[in-house]
Amino acid sequence: HPQIRTRMFPMPAEELSARRREVAGFVLAGGASSRMGRNKALLELDGEPLVLRAARTISAAGMDGTVIGAPELYEPLGLAAVPDDEPGLGPLGGIATALAHSAREWNLVVAVDLPYLTPAWLAALADRALAEQAADAILPRSERGLEPLSAVYHRRCLGPIRGALARGGRRVTEGLAGPPACRVMEIAPGEWNRFARGGLLFENINTPTDYERAAADEQR
Repeated sequence: HPQIRTRMFPMPAEELSARRREVAGFVLAGGASSRMGRNKALLELDGEPLVLRAARTISAAGMDGTVIGAPELYEPLGLAAVPDDEPGLGPLGGIATALAHSAREWNLVVAVDLPYLTPAWLAALADRALAEQAADAILPRSERGLEPLSAVYHRRCLGPIRGALARGGRRVTEGLAGPPACRVMEIAPGEWNRFARGGLLFENINTPTDYERAAADEQR
């Protein structure tokens, strides 16, 4: 996919923060949680389910959040929820559902199992999208590669993602590759490191061991 690299925040911060509600926020919570053995979204850290934590982080960043997952599980928690249009298609299917149901051009998408995300980081992502004219998706890059589940996507990506899903694609990078290819802006570690708590920004919870570590970190 095409890559565009520019520095963050070319617009005044005050102007961007006032516009942040123009970005819709989504929490992907429709996964099978097979490695955990139970629904990760309802695991609690410091007495709060992960799905509520993610929605609260989006709200604290100045955006409205919607859960992509079973409404019968998440609406009783006071959350807006939309079921996956086609369950079982993984995160790429969840992103497609979010873009299809969004009323906004730019859309912040986060996985429910990323407990170290911060409001400041999500606000920075939203602000970058609002200032951007030349990209269709903005993804951070870590030592593991692109981090597509803490990223922003323009609704222009919906067509390419649906095409990839129809061809059997399941990786987010396949969805962005098109055709037509989405223009991807990468955010380098030097730009997002200042938002990370102990360098853990994109560490997720997949297994009981991961959960125990996150719970211990929460008590520090």
